[in-house]
Amino acid sequence: MVRAVVIEGFGEPKDVLTTADRPVPEPGPGEVRIALDLAPIHNHDLAIIRGVYGYRPSLPAIPGTEGVGRIDAVGPGVTDRTVGQRVAVSGATAVWADYFVAKAAQALPVPESVDDETAAQLLAMPFSAAVLLDDLRVAAGDWVVINAANGAVGRLMNLLARRRGVRVLNLVRGQASVRALRELGYEPVVDTEAADWLAQAAAATSGAPIVRAVDQVGGRAGADLLELLAPNGELISFGALSGQPWTLSPGTLIFKQVVVKGFWGAKRAEEIGAAERARVLRELVELAASGELRLTVAAVHPLDRAAEAAAASERPGRNAKIALAPGPHRAG
Repeated sequence: MVRAVVIEGFGEPKDVLTTADRPVPEPGPGEVRIALDLAPIHNHDLAIIRGVYGYRPSLPAIPGTEGVGRIDAVGPGVTDRTVGQRVAVSGATAVWADYFVAKAAQALPVPESVDDETAAQLLAMPFSAAVLLDDLRVAAGDWVVINAANGAVGRLMNLLARRRGVRVLNLVRGQASVRALRELGYEPVVDTEAADWLAQAAAATSGAPIVRAVDQVGGRAGADLLELLAPNGELISFGALSGQPWTLSPGTLIFKQVVVKGFWGAKRAEEIGAAERARVLRELVELAASGELRLTVAAVHPLDRAAEAAAASERPGRNAKIALAPGPHRAG
């Protein structure tokens, strides 16, 4: 038996996350079994637990979609992965357990030089950020604005955009988040808790138009980004941290002729095709191996404290992911 995080019903993570013993999963054809080392808690994981994501797992379910670990067993027909190999996995299911099963094609080998904190987060958010930047169709010198910029996607957007010469206006809440981004060299940064923040943001580009806006918050934030966006720009919904719907001005939309669209990383990963996925993943592994891409976690909780970890992941002011790791009880 192995220890796993389990939900018996959908609801608030702090209320529905429990742990239970489950049979050791067996890999089927084309699959591998992985001994988990570290798994981040993503916003989409919490949405799945609440039952408000793009799909609902059958209940009872083990949550978790991304992590790093070592292959413990391979299923029939697997010839390109080996027992003991260190791999990162994204887009899987039931990751929050001592052992989980994934398709061999989902298990990306990662060099030992890449630390666990980076490897555990290497695929989902970095991949989405890279594909999103491609989808924005921006060139060197163009301006993009993104809110909740102190999170993983915001930081990754800055890193990848800087390599292309694209300028990013970062919106965050609180001076601690401002300092965190400035320490990384990501400028300009505007604190949306300041009374005149919209004026500061508008002045930050020295008159250059902001051609794309990425909203991760929802609610009033979408309308604020619409005000900053140049005519004929695009407003992209990437997340809804506030849990609130947009309220956008029809007049502003009409007279600016703005395009509004959504971005779902999982769907875009399917759409871009295998060759493009492989190219993006190679770039991310190379950046991580070189040390240019470094992702940290704010705290690591054992699986038995998943409910507490989920609550911590939604507290304001956090500048890195909360992660889960097996306890010392893991079966061999």
